[in-house]
Amino acid sequence: MKTLILYATKYGTTEKCAKILSELLKGEVDLINLNKVKHVDLSQYNRVIIGGSVYMGKIHKEIAEFCSNHAGALKDIKLGLFICCMWEGVVAETELNEAFPEELLTRASAKDYFGGEFVLKKMGFMDRLIVKKVSKIDNDVSNLSSEKIYRFAQALS
Repeated sequence: MKTLILYATKYGTTEKCAKILSELLKGEVDLINLNKVKHVDLSQYNRVIIGGSVYMGKIHKEIAEFCSNHAGALKDIKLGLFICCMWEGVVAETELNEAFPEELLTRASAKDYFGGEFVLKKMGFMDRLIVKKVSKIDNDVSNLSSEKIYRFAQALS
């Protein structure tokens, strides 16, 4: 089985999750960062996983545009969807459901949120300022769940 993991990342957390996920999947796996690659041929893949981080309640523009532009092609492929965010529970579920089109969410064999990270030294000045004020943190924080990533991979096997 040939798998494509498409993602968009701002500070690297989604890329980190995509790489971990790629190591858990059987068969050939290609990773494509939609921030860098604009044209993707889905016809050579049996399975497609799409992931992105959520900022200010929105998934990356590249992910939203890709899903919108390729919804038809994605309907015939085994699909997985994930987000990275700092929320958990109902709030994270809501963000996941708002990140992707309904037609893809209902078709997905796996969908989940993997947690997130605030790595202050990677952030721009404004993002760092907002995170410090809103989250009231002064140090790097990570709540990534390797267990959720593992379960996601198993659901797509």
